[in-house]
Amino acid sequence: MQEWNKKRAAMRHYDHLAQVYDAQYSEEQKAKIEAALNNTKLSQNELVLDVGCGTGLLFQPAAKSAKLVVGIDASSKTLQEAKKHTKQLPNTAIIRADTDYTPLRNETFDQVFAITLLQNMPNPSETLREIKRVGKPQSTIIVTGLKKKFTQKCFIKLLNKAGLKISTLKTNPQLKGHLAVCKKQR
Repeated sequence: MQEWNKKRAAMRHYDHLAQVYDAQYSEEQKAKIEAALNNTKLSQNELVLDVGCGTGLLFQPAAKSAKLVVGIDASSKTLQEAKKHTKQLPNTAIIRADTDYTPLRNETFDQVFAITLLQNMPNPSETLREIKRVGKPQSTIIVTGLKKKFTQKCFIKLLNKAGLKISTLKTNPQLKGHLAVCKKQR
């Protein structure tokens, strides 16, 4: 029950911020997205998942290169804002769901992004388990973690424990945290 209370508090927080989120955080979020995209390559036949997509800032740059970009988030009001980012993007879809229990099939996505998500989750290990479940066997999984929540050592340990092999790790003041590009391990 405590986990659900934390998730509900996060949903309310982001519902409250939804209309001003991009004005307050888009520069920081776009820097994370740019860093993530600079460290991976999307191709035209790939399926991409943005877990905790928020207002959908990843949709525009990812939809240019991917076959389909799916965003999932629990906050209904941030998803309303995300719809504004997808109006001209026919290869995008938005789903409202708990990121720890997605209504998605096993091993579906070629690339999974979790930008500014883990620090909002009551059990980041469970969230990573779900991310890993929906990624294809050789999927690329891009995860960020805020420095105020995760030390670099703690972040690496969390990713390794989840069965993710880190291929690139960046810690940057502009990102306010850590960015890891990982491969799913069996």
